[in-house]
Amino acid sequence: MTVPRRSRTGPPAGHRPRPLCRRCCGLALDLGSARTRVLIAGRGPLLDVPTVTCPGDRAGHPVQRGTIVDVPGAARMLDRLLGHRLPRDARPLVVVTTPVPAGPAHRERARAALRVLNPHAVLTVPTARAVALAAGADLTRPLLVVDIGAHLTEAVLLCDGTVFDARRAALGTVDPAGAGASAEIGEVVTDMISSMLRQDRTLHTSDALNRGVLLSGGGAPRPDLARRLVDGLRAPLRTVPAPHTAAVRGAALVLHAAHGHPSAGGPDR
Repeated sequence: MTVPRRSRTGPPAGHRPRPLCRRCCGLALDLGSARTRVLIAGRGPLLDVPTVTCPGDRAGHPVQRGTIVDVPGAARMLDRLLGHRLPRDARPLVVVTTPVPAGPAHRERARAALRVLNPHAVLTVPTARAVALAAGADLTRPLLVVDIGAHLTEAVLLCDGTVFDARRAALGTVDPAGAGASAEIGEVVTDMISSMLRQDRTLHTSDALNRGVLLSGGGAPRPDLARRLVDGLRAPLRTVPAPHTAAVRGAALVLHAAHGHPSAGGPDR
């Protein structure tokens, strides 16, 4: 598999942890099935574009149901979107969100696509953790995060900030049509969390549910869906502010924290 790669100079010299130096710029990236969102540290507003290989009728979709299915296509999209926005000699530190149940294969595909930007390190963060960070949630206690995207829905239990359990469904806001859309998504989320409760031999899932569910993604602003979840789960619900961009904003917080960390200059993680 060949991924296009821009020619740049070697590793940055005179690296300064903060503020970001010109050659050590950073990117926070949320590579979704429908939308790709990027925050470039210190370089302008959020970029929010369709996840397509090229504009127009011949556009391909390199990410489907939360999985990168076309690595070269994803690389072309990233180069088209970001190549001209980075200094020619930059080797960015990249923090990219990843769906938890997608596994290591998805993370490796993301790293392969990002090689087009010649990063000096790529760090991955579970989407649910990024959402929790963006919400300012207390990660010392169990937390249930539900992320309802255009093509994928995730339910993730975080304990001490790490993934304890997770479920995913190939269903999102663009799939169901008509009045039953929220009912179908609500039922799927309720079933996923009920399954987590049944299989949990600890009290973590129960404690997190009593604490309340953190909701993000494109489905979060829909009041009918929120009501379905509250009724189905019999638990309080809190929507993350600006839920569409919560994941990339959380990744940006990881980027800020990671820039001066020793791992930022080492191998991809």
